[in-house]
Amino acid sequence: MENTLPILTKSYALYKSIVENNNYAEKRWRYSLCATLEKTIVEMIGQLVMAKAAPKQLKAGYLIRASAHQELCSMQLRMCMELEAVNQTKLYQSHAALTEVGRMLGGWLRSCQQ
Repeated sequence: MENTLPILTKSYALYKSIVENNNYAEKRWRYSLCATLEKTIVEMIGQLVMAKAAPKQLKAGYLIRASAHQELCSMQLRMCMELEAVNQTKLYQSHAALTEVGRMLGGWLRSCQQ
């Protein structure tokens, strides 16, 4: 894993923590909101992997899509917090990790657009 990008490592850790949190979610949220959150994070990671492998002129498109997925994840996490679907402390930690991924993503996108 020495050639893995830091943003992918952080995104993977975020995905792992969300999956672990979802095991403790209330049943009514586990298969709807929490499952959708997992799917959105996987799609974001997929776009990041595609951006990593894409030629420079195509990276921005993948990064914009990944940024949209990141924003959607943020909204879904906020919904989980408001509905108290999962432990609040773990959700705040996940939200902090997602915010850091967003910062990394924004920096990568700015470097590609220059």
